[in-house]
Amino acid sequence: MEQQQIKRIEMRKLIYFFAGLLFLASCSSAPVDERTRAEILRDRIVNGETDQVLVVAHRGDWRYAPENSLAAIEHSIAVGVDVVELDLQMTKDSVLIVMHDGTLNRTTTGKGKVNEWTLDSIKTLKLKNGCAIKTMHSVPTLEEALLAAKGKVLVNLDKADRYFDLIVPVLEKTGTARQIIMKGGKPADQVLELYGKYLDEILYMPVVNLHKEGAEELMNGYMADLKPYAYELVYQDDNQLEYSKSLKTELDGKALIWYNTLWDTLCGGHDDDLALSDPDAAYGYLIDTLGATIIQTDRAEYLLKYLRSRGLHE
Repeated sequence: MEQQQIKRIEMRKLIYFFAGLLFLASCSSAPVDERTRAEILRDRIVNGETDQVLVVAHRGDWRYAPENSLAAIEHSIAVGVDVVELDLQMTKDSVLIVMHDGTLNRTTTGKGKVNEWTLDSIKTLKLKNGCAIKTMHSVPTLEEALLAAKGKVLVNLDKADRYFDLIVPVLEKTGTARQIIMKGGKPADQVLELYGKYLDEILYMPVVNLHKEGAEELMNGYMADLKPYAYELVYQDDNQLEYSKSLKTELDGKALIWYNTLWDTLCGGHDDDLALSDPDAAYGYLIDTLGATIIQTDRAEYLLKYLRSRGLHE
């Protein structure tokens, strides 16, 4: 009797053992998504996915760290931002650095034009925060910024057409071309000439100021010849409201729509300031009425919280 009980116990152990092996085998055979987060985000844009709204942090999260700093980029990634928007300037020795202004005065402890300083000299400076107070942070090069973002977040290099020939070697060196967003207002034929084969790698998004003369002609050219994955639309006031609404319908299933909420004349008054008191009237209006699926903001964490409350962001 005792031997039979021992046998039953041993049999149970074997059953549990093989059941565990089967479970592990089933886990290992399940498909694993090996894409980086940046690749997943790129695919959402390319595939025109509209179930989520992508968040763009203007100059990184500059309320947390100095604008365009590595810390601002890293914090944006940590809180779940999808795109960081960065600005470029060129030093005297032709190195691209991440900085908005053409002078050093506002954002660093230096003075004078960026293009009159070498990189080594600029690296001796410290960045200032939003209150113009000196910090411990230094000015990053484009290469340093891209390595910080590599695989983790998309990067919009703003108004960087003028430096494209210098940007390309940095993208190739860092292996980050496929997570880059470039934007601009050039007509479609000029975009094709400037970017050429790189349009298969980078994501190009036209910027269309709906209040300016020729906006419809530009849009028609982009839709016919460029067929971009997304457009940035600048909606100044209610004079462009009907056209903005019509573009939501016209671009449905064809391209995503990007709006900036940095200040009122970029989004018809539905900006970050309004969002503080009424996020539905600001962000919600752009999403529900005008079809925004990408929003650039100076209040990334606040926008993320709002989107998550609506199930529009992870």
